[in-house]
Amino acid sequence: MSDNITKSLIIEKLSTVYDPEIPVNIWDLGLVYDIEFTIPGEVIIHMTLTAPGCPIADELVQQVHDVVMEVNGIKAVTVNLVFEPIWTPERMSETAKLELGFDI
Repeated sequence: MSDNITKSLIIEKLSTVYDPEIPVNIWDLGLVYDIEFTIPGEVIIHMTLTAPGCPIADELVQQVHDVVMEVNGIKAVTVNLVFEPIWTPERMSETAKLELGFDI
């Protein structure tokens, strides 16, 4: 399985994880900064939160880990929570902005 196919499958899975306070998935919110493949079957997800003090940060990280592990061929997932650069609403997809009523 190539990295491109795997990356699209990972994005598909990440699109099923929602921030519980915002009715938009974490991919469209722009919370995922990078999907990195180290060796075949191992992936590192670099992501952030909408707010550094998010009370469900651990749950969100666990959900990301669990859904990415569902991708065929993935043997290990590391989720790195980062806060640089800081998340801003500009990182959201047009779909997310429309869903949340932002002017685009």
